[in-house]
Amino acid sequence: MVMGATGSKLEKALGEQFPEGERYFGLENFGNTCYCNSVLQVLYFCIPFREQLLDYYENNKNVGDAEENLLTCLADLFSQISSQKKKTGVISPRRFVQRVKKQNELFRSYMHQDAHEFLNFLLNELVDTLERESNAANSSPEASSSSSSSSSEKVANGPSNPPVNGLRKDPFVTWVHDSFQGILTNETRCLRCETVTARDETFFDLSLDIEQNSSITSCLKNFSSTETLNAEDKFFCDKCCSLQEAQKRMKIKKPPSILVIHLKRFKYIEHLGRNKKLSYRVVFPMELKLMNTVEDPDTEYSLFAVVVHIGTGPNHGHYVSLVKSHNHWLYFDDETVEMIDELTMHKYFGSSQEYPSNTEHGYILFYESLGKSS
Repeated sequence: MVMGATGSKLEKALGEQFPEGERYFGLENFGNTCYCNSVLQVLYFCIPFREQLLDYYENNKNVGDAEENLLTCLADLFSQISSQKKKTGVISPRRFVQRVKKQNELFRSYMHQDAHEFLNFLLNELVDTLERESNAANSSPEASSSSSSSSSEKVANGPSNPPVNGLRKDPFVTWVHDSFQGILTNETRCLRCETVTARDETFFDLSLDIEQNSSITSCLKNFSSTETLNAEDKFFCDKCCSLQEAQKRMKIKKPPSILVIHLKRFKYIEHLGRNKKLSYRVVFPMELKLMNTVEDPDTEYSLFAVVVHIGTGPNHGHYVSLVKSHNHWLYFDDETVEMIDELTMHKYFGSSQEYPSNTEHGYILFYESLGKSS
């Protein structure tokens, strides 16, 4: 544990405005672990997620033989940060990083990693662990004895939620889902009989294609735009019992509490035979209104964090995060934490030039719904 000069500088900058009970700590880098640090800082300042994780820590810290996993390591790290006596400083997430490398060989090397891949991996691991723990608790002798002591009628009728093809009918919903999960609906309309086939799928983030001099709103419109399926891409219509031309589009059915938008800045370029970073200028607003959603129309969101990729290519560079906490924007760069002005956010939009001098570009955006308390 070290107290950096930047910490005391941040305390001086905030002065009496330093939020009561809040902690601003940098994270030590263990050789190219900035992809991990930038995501951890954003998740820490995702307040509903943090509160649930700290509750989990409190409820499980005295479980003697609990095996270590990513969930327990993350809960331990968040607890360490939130319980520091000092307001600012640097913390070493060594145990968490070691666990990540142990669990996923992708993150074992010292090569440049992708922060979006890491975020996806982490959220899915947390969900899997919570589900395993729930299943173990339900199949324990205590759980089965308490269920058998309930009404015999209930047992005679079988479980209220019987498995379908060996799967649970209602998917297991965790507090991770409560924060991040939304539902997309994939609509396909047969152009011969006009029958609409809809298929729902859940998401933790939206990955958007980007164009030069565009905005998040225009990227979202493109994401939901209608695509015609014809020639060899024809759709098999169950009603017509044959392949037909069709129109397909993706709509957001249920918006999440926290909307995570991943900008696809790394693209495979055919003639180059490799991935290239797109430094395109994509404007992301402080306030975002999601139009044309099926449920909760015109859901409004407020930007509270950005993971920024710094560098010219996909295989090298650096990640930092920008976080809004108690109406102040902070810049987290591994061990360093500084205040920044909201007016400087535009420099992270990207560039209109092919070879920009500034290579700090917004990569993953985090918006919180204004309709729900956080």
